[in-house]
Amino acid sequence: MTTGSAGRELDVLVIGGGQAGLAMGYQLAQRDLRFLIVDSGPDTGHVWRSRWDSLRLFTSGRYSNLPGLPFPAAADTYPGKDQVADYLRAYAALFELPVRLDTTVTSMTREGGGGYLVKAGVDELEAAQVVVATGPFQTPFTPPTAADLAPDVQQLHSADYRRPEQLAPGRVLVVGAANSGCQIAHELSATRTVELSAGKRIPTVPQRPLGRDVWWWASAVGLDRVTADSRLGRRLAGRDQIVGAGPRQLARRHGIGIRPRLDAVAGRRITFADATHAEYDAVVWATGFSTDDSWIDVPDATDERGRLRQSRGITPSPGLYTLGRSWQHTRGSALLGWVGNDAAFLAEQIAARARPGG
Repeated sequence: MTTGSAGRELDVLVIGGGQAGLAMGYQLAQRDLRFLIVDSGPDTGHVWRSRWDSLRLFTSGRYSNLPGLPFPAAADTYPGKDQVADYLRAYAALFELPVRLDTTVTSMTREGGGGYLVKAGVDELEAAQVVVATGPFQTPFTPPTAADLAPDVQQLHSADYRRPEQLAPGRVLVVGAANSGCQIAHELSATRTVELSAGKRIPTVPQRPLGRDVWWWASAVGLDRVTADSRLGRRLAGRDQIVGAGPRQLARRHGIGIRPRLDAVAGRRITFADATHAEYDAVVWATGFSTDDSWIDVPDATDERGRLRQSRGITPSPGLYTLGRSWQHTRGSALLGWVGNDAAFLAEQIAARARPGG
């Protein structure tokens, strides 16, 4: 059984040591709470370092800060994924945050006294309160129809894509035309024939309209403060947005063929929603991620799909919170430069509950 210092249970256990978990740790440390951050990765920043080599943030250095430490990049530059990983590692070290790596949580239950019991392999951790900071990119989603591709058609999910050299020469289809799919298709188009399968049309905005970063404009007009429970927030939540080059620009500037939604797969042949078809040598599934809360056995906190229910990160189960999920409170809730706002709000709720009589 793992507890806090002097044999007492932890005030707070934070599950997930990415940007959300570290921002939470900073806020908890400011309030002198006993806490531990656990993460399944081998190193702080591992998830960022594992993404494709050419990945760059679509938020500039000015909007990529966690609380207490500016991002070490010029304000109007767009950091790469290794810069982000290095920043997260430096952040944890600077503030001496207690991060336990290589710790995969397998279950969580609520104890009779109101606290939580979390299992991670053979370890058991007790905490009065828990923050689930596992973020929006949990389980890569690949549609079932992928199983119908011929064995000689190379396929991989965008989570496993690193660089063009991974793919054999030939015709490539990228399925999914959100930010990841568009960026990967663009990179691949320099060395091979690429087509992009786009489902519903996703709004596209330039990265620097009129010479200013798109997030400068969003902040100037207050879009970064629109909340999920507002009328505008309800319209925007769940809608993707491409920052930079979208399918039309990729077709016009880089010769990438645009296909509608994938409809059927048979061997090497893929048929699309408009009844056209083609054969491919490789497929990259940029089809996103699904949320996996199946390890959480706290019935009053989950919905009929087994996902955590929350309002601004507070779940119906006392002392259980979420952090870093898309549109948890605002458009920026899952983003590096804004997750600290939600962390500060939750830390106040946690601290109030931790006080005697709270």
